[in-house]
Amino acid sequence: MQKPQTSQLPELSAEQAARTVASAADSKKGTDIVALHVTELTSIADYFVLITGGSTTHVNALFEAVDEAMSHAGREPLHVEGRGEANWILMDYGDVVVHIFLDEARGFYGLERLWGDAPKLDLELLPG
Repeated sequence: MQKPQTSQLPELSAEQAARTVASAADSKKGTDIVALHVTELTSIADYFVLITGGSTTHVNALFEAVDEAMSHAGREPLHVEGRGEANWILMDYGDVVVHIFLDEARGFYGLERLWGDAPKLDLELLPG
């Protein structure tokens, strides 16, 4: 019996993955979407993508959109934290770490201040 062929998706670069995350979040009306290029500052990841949602329901919808887009691109998270509370969901893809926050949590933790030396990726998000 021959094993069925599966189509292999080309491996996304870290930058492509960060753009995929940002685009998925933008499609679900995520706000203040920022991708920080942290390669030179830490070995944790190449990019941190920060996204804000307006409610816990919105944060969960953003999570679902990012998860689906990355899954379609052949990527599954290595680890997910905070899904139950939905005020800060962390999705670890290895080279890209996604942070989906409620506005208050984003302000409180201040990742942009902590990683202020990291250059921002120009996302050039398309409207609609």
